[in-house]
Parts: sequence; structure tokens; C-alpha cells
Amino acid sequence: MNAASVTQDDLAWLERACLGQDMPPGAEQSLRLAAQSYSEPEQAEKYLAQALELAPSHPAVYIAFYRHHFYGGRIREALPYSTLCLALARRELGLAGDWWEVAPEDGLFGDVAAFGPRFFLFSLKAYGYLQMRLGNLDEGRRAVNKVLQLDPTDKVGAAVLLDVLNRLGQPDEDE
Repeated sequence: MNAASVTQDDLAWLERACLGQDMPPGAEQSLRLAAQSYSEPEQAEKYLAQALELAPSHPAVYIAFYRHHFYGGRIREALPYSTLCLALARRELGLAGDWWEVAPEDGLFGDVAAFGPRFFLFSLKAYGYLQMRLGNLDEGRRAVNKVLQLDPTDKVGAAVLLDVLNRLGQPDEDE
């Protein structure tokens, strides 16, 4: 599949799926129970695992796992789910190669209303942020720079991450 062969139906499916639609009922229920079990991480993970078993490649499940780990302060465990979201978005958009090979002309990255490209950009931004938090600053910078190359008007707010990277080791303005 290439970007030219992606149909509006493909992109509509991605949008519905990321919003939790087009999911087997059991998986949807498992995600709901996981959210309700937020204060009990082990129980929430059991429900997330059930959802993954019922809907193994559904973006809403990946997003739920990402959020569970991220908001639970388990950054290292969130990283694979940002990578899965990124790969899914790339595949659904018909983008060949790896994220660093994507070029502005490969997608509708300038259209803020285009859900698929926006999902790709936010997934890449999340990946870059997690890399930064894990101390992989060069990889984080590379990802953030790619987001800004694809989104030069910074609709997804990646420039703030680049600012943080650029200020590392600098004295605070208050000092």
C-alpha cells in the first residue's frame, strides 16, 4: 500500500477505531472496565490484556495501554505502545518505510482536520517525548524534528519539546 492508494474509507476507519468504534463488544467492555479500575493497576492491566486478546490490532487498545502506563508513571512500558500506534498510523496512511523516512508530501500533514495524519503526528510526538523522558535525547530530538518538518506550523505542539531540549543545561531565566 502507498499513500496514493489510501481511500477515504481507510482513513474513516482509522478515525472511528481510534475513537473506540468498530471494536468487538467484549473488547469495548474490557476497556471500559480497565478505565474504571484505574486505581487498581493490576486489575486494569488484566482488563487491558483481555481487550488486546479480543482486538489485537485495534488502535483504541494500543492507546489505552499507552495511557495506562504513561499516566501510571511507567514511561518505559508506554514506549512500545507509542511505537505500535505510530506503525499502525503509518500503515493505514500507506506510508512506506520507517517514520524518519516520511516526507511532508507523503500525507495531508498540513490539514489539521485530517485525522490519520494527525494521529501519526501525535503518535510520533508521544514517541519523541517518551524517548526524552527515558534519557534518549538524540532519538527524542530526531522524532520531534520530524514532527516539526511534517507540521511546520506546529499544530500538534511539538515545538515546546524542542525548546525543552534546547534549554537543557542552560540556567533558568529566573536565575
